[in-house]
Amino acid sequence: MTDPTQDPGEGSARPDAPSLEDSLKQFGKAGRDGFGAAVDTGRALRSLFAADFALARASIARACAWLAVAVTFGASSWLLLMGAFIALLQRLGLSWLSSMAVASLVSVVITGLAMWQVLRYFEFTRLDATRRQLRKLGIGGDDEEEEDEKAPTASAPTAVPTQPTERAP
Repeated sequence: MTDPTQDPGEGSARPDAPSLEDSLKQFGKAGRDGFGAAVDTGRALRSLFAADFALARASIARACAWLAVAVTFGASSWLLLMGAFIALLQRLGLSWLSSMAVASLVSVVITGLAMWQVLRYFEFTRLDATRRQLRKLGIGGDDEEEEDEKAPTASAPTAVPTQPTERAP
């Protein structure tokens, strides 16, 4: 049968199984490594969120500054600069209506430029980098996906199957 002097690992294709103690040590080490990786991921997400939040906070301050510019040009330029501009246009021979229309157009363009800047800086307050990373981890993002799924079905017409009508002979 088996030779008692032969090593049991030499004749078989199976390697020696580790002892229970070694298996428990490997299992514990793998658990600690997994926990360490989870902690590192949490720290990285926390620092990403902090950086994203700092960017959002700075962007809100800039957006408020541009909003102040928009309000300033929307109100004070109408009262001061546009009044002088209307008088100049009137002196050049334009009617009152034409003079006020040109002045209004200039004011609207400047106000539109300021509002465009406000909207541009408000885009940074959405925390997009944090949302992308959380979506990669499978956290969040469900609301946007549900809205995307609902939007096409609500606007698309639904086909109602019609039944053929029987004709009388």
